[in-house]
Amino acid sequence: MNNPSKGTFLGHPKGLFLLFSTELWERFSYYGMRAVLVLYLTDMTANGGMGWTQADALKLYGIYTGLVYITPIIGGWLADTFLGQRRAILFGAVLMAAGQFTLALPHAMFPDMVNTVFYAGLGLLILGNGLFKPNISTMVGDLYKEGDHRRDGAFTIFYMGINLGSLLAGVICGAAATAYGWQAAFVSAGIGMLLSLVVQATMAQRFLGDIGRVPAAQRAAEQRSKEQKAPLTKQEVDRIKVILVLGLFTIIFWAGFEQAGGLMNLYAQEYTNRMIGSFEVPTAWFQSLNPFFIITLAPIVAAIWIKLGNKEPNSPVKFAMGLLFLAVGFLFMIGAVLEQGGDQAVKTSMFWLVGAYLFHTLGELCLSPIGLSMVTKLAPLRLASLMMGAWFGFVALANYIAGFVGSFVGESGAMAIFGGIAIAAVISALILLTMANRLVYWMHGAEGPAKAPQEDDKKLQSAAV
Repeated sequence: MNNPSKGTFLGHPKGLFLLFSTELWERFSYYGMRAVLVLYLTDMTANGGMGWTQADALKLYGIYTGLVYITPIIGGWLADTFLGQRRAILFGAVLMAAGQFTLALPHAMFPDMVNTVFYAGLGLLILGNGLFKPNISTMVGDLYKEGDHRRDGAFTIFYMGINLGSLLAGVICGAAATAYGWQAAFVSAGIGMLLSLVVQATMAQRFLGDIGRVPAAQRAAEQRSKEQKAPLTKQEVDRIKVILVLGLFTIIFWAGFEQAGGLMNLYAQEYTNRMIGSFEVPTAWFQSLNPFFIITLAPIVAAIWIKLGNKEPNSPVKFAMGLLFLAVGFLFMIGAVLEQGGDQAVKTSMFWLVGAYLFHTLGELCLSPIGLSMVTKLAPLRLASLMMGAWFGFVALANYIAGFVGSFVGESGAMAIFGGIAIAAVISALILLTMANRLVYWMHGAEGPAKAPQEDDKKLQSAAV
C-alpha cells in the first residue's frame, strides 16, 4: 500500500493543502457560475442572455441550488458502496467541467435548442456536484485519526479554501462577463473546474496515498469481525443520532444566515447609505464581506482551536456559539431598522451591515467547518460519504426555509424577521447547551472519553461559559 507524503505544513498533513487546492478551484467554478446565473437568465438584451422573467429565473435558481445540496446524498452512497471517494471526485469534476462548457456554447450554434442545451449543462453540474461535494469533505477527515484535536482546525483551513475560491470567482467571472459576455463567465468557471481536476488527478497519490481509493463499505467489511455483522451497532446508532440532532440546529443557523443573499441584500440596495464621499459602493460588494472575513479570520480561529488543546469546546458547544454569533449579527440589523425610525426614506449606515456580516461569519466558522469535521468523526465508516451527503441535505432544507421566511418581509416588516431570527437563534443555542453533555456521551469517545452525562456536567457548563 502506498503511503502519503510524510511531513506536515502549518502543523497539518500536506494532503490537507492538496484537498484545499482541489476544493478552491471547484468552488471558484461553482460560485463563478452562480454569480451570473440569474443575471444571464434575465438578460433581455442582445448580449446572449435567456430573456426570462425575474420570477422564473429566481424559481429556477432555487431549484438548482436545492438540487446541488440534495444530490450529495446519492453521490456519497455511490462512493461508499462502489466508486471510492477519489474516483467519485474525478468523475464529478469531469461532469462539472462538461456542464460549464456546455453553458458556454454560443446560442447561434443551436438556435432551436437553447433551453435544452442550457438544462443539459445544469444537469451535468448538479450530477457532478453530487459526486464531488460530499467526498472531498470526507477525505479531509480521513487524514486524521480519531481523537486528533487538529481535525476541527483542518476543516477551518479547508473552509478558507472554499471562500477564497468564492472571492476570486466573483471578481474574475464577473469581469469576464462584463468584458466579453455571459459565455465568457461560464468559460472561466469551466477553466477553474479543469484546474481542480488536474490538481487532484496528478498529485493525489503523492500527498494522499491510498486515502479514498477503496470504497468505505469495503474497508468497513474488512475491519469488522464475524460477530459484528449487524447493520449498525448501538454505538453507531448513537453517533448517527448526534449528527441528526445537530443537523436540526444547523437548519436554524443557515435559515438565518442565508438571508444574506435575499433580505439583507435587498436592505443593502434599498435602505443603506452606500456613499463614501462621491463614490457609491455597489450592492454586490457587500456579498464579498463574508468570504473576506472567512479568509481573514479562519486561520485565527483554527489556531485558537489548536491552542486550546484539551480545553477546546466540543462540537455541540461550538454550534451553540455559532447560533449566538448569528443572533448578535441580527442585533446589528435591528439597529439599522431602529435608525430608520419607521421612515422608509431614511438610509442607514452601512456599518450595520458590516457588523452583521462580521458576526455571521464568526458564527459560520464555529458551526459550518465544525459540522463537516463532526460528520467525519461520527459517521460509521461504511456510511461516511452518505452521511456527509445527508448533512448537506439539511443545508438544502435551510435554503428553502430562508427564502420562505424572507418572503414575509412585505407583511411582517424587517424588524419582525430580524428580531424573530435573533430570538430563535438564542433559544436554540440555550436548548443545545442543555443537551451538550448528552450529545457528547452519544459520541462514545469521538471527542474525548465517553463519560456518563451526569459525570461531566460541570466540565461542559464551564466550556459553555
